[in-house]
Amino acid sequence: MHVTVIGTGIVGACTALELLRDGHEVTMIEPEEPGGRQAASYGHGCWISPASVVPMSMPGLWKQVPGYLLNPDGPLVIRWKYIAKLLPWLTRFLLAGSTLPRVERTAKALATLLKDSPERHVALAESIAHPELIQREGLLYAYPDRSAFEQERPAWHLRRLTGLRWQELDEAALRAREPALSDHYRFGVLASAGAHCIDPGRYVSALVAEAIKSGARLVKAKATGFLFENGRLEAVNTDKGKIACDRAVIAAGIWSKELARMAGDRIPLESERGYHGVISVTAGGPDHPVMPSDGRMANTPTAQGLRLSGQVELATVDTPPNWKRVDILLDHARKTYSGLQYVGEIPVDRWMGHRPSTPDGLPVIGPASRSSQVIYAFGHGHIGFASGPMTGRLVADLVSGRPPERDLEPFSPRRF
Repeated sequence: MHVTVIGTGIVGACTALELLRDGHEVTMIEPEEPGGRQAASYGHGCWISPASVVPMSMPGLWKQVPGYLLNPDGPLVIRWKYIAKLLPWLTRFLLAGSTLPRVERTAKALATLLKDSPERHVALAESIAHPELIQREGLLYAYPDRSAFEQERPAWHLRRLTGLRWQELDEAALRAREPALSDHYRFGVLASAGAHCIDPGRYVSALVAEAIKSGARLVKAKATGFLFENGRLEAVNTDKGKIACDRAVIAAGIWSKELARMAGDRIPLESERGYHGVISVTAGGPDHPVMPSDGRMANTPTAQGLRLSGQVELATVDTPPNWKRVDILLDHARKTYSGLQYVGEIPVDRWMGHRPSTPDGLPVIGPASRSSQVIYAFGHGHIGFASGPMTGRLVADLVSGRPPERDLEPFSPRRF
């Protein structure tokens, strides 16, 4: 069949490759450069982690909402100005994490997309002749002490429930792993199964290039809707004209919401705006990916420098960036690594982007209500990069009419 894939972020790129492997004709639609700064997959924290099964919304979170509204420097910020618009999403968000059974179901569903994500990315990078872009060095969580770790027991319970195993490090072992960490950190958890990408933008660009090399076509256009005739999909409408096709996949990240509405579904999709700053370290930085527990930020060595990424800011897509969020990341890095030295006074790269997030923390994967010829693959929130290969495989299963490799019921568009 001829399949159009709308979006060339990590999910769209992986989907295109899987469809090509199944023998389909593929057209990718993307208004900007694949792997470019406009995509969430460009700016994420670089982690490929089976541990990312913990949803943002957990029991008791509702008690912290006033603090998120009042503290402009916290790791999660809700801008007052947009609270009315975000209230329906926030209500569902808090409800989704209101009980332990609910978050356990969410974690188990996320694990089906994440449990073998490092292995899938390693194989994918090797298949496009760029094995160096995926590194399997494990992922380290650093804590001030064991009691700080114990306070996060609910999160680690979910990780253990979904099969993750880890190594606990005392102060000596933690210092041996990461000598640059300040004396503030005396306990660590090493998830050795994890991996990271040293250049997400280049990786996604290389995946799209491989798809083109394998026969896909890239159309530089913006998808604007669909042409249906007697209930059947005939074409994808774009600002450059119609593209006739047999199937269409919506993998456009935060921009998928309006396209899904045109395909018959109102999906509660909002932007969890994330930030990163990249600094060129000359001394005193980490040798491996680290997440300091009190900063809620990924510190990851990359090809461009040390990427400091994190923050969750709930606001509208068109709200101007608040670059103070990057300053907060940099300030925390100075405290995390007491001997940190880097070039310049500010990060060499400051980025803000949109994590496409549903209130229940699960992506939307499945056929549209108006026509099963339109398939959704968006809303991955914090796990889009890691789960890209598995999502691509599941979409290819749907297109080809095979039983999906994993259970898709938790990701159904109809759950809303």
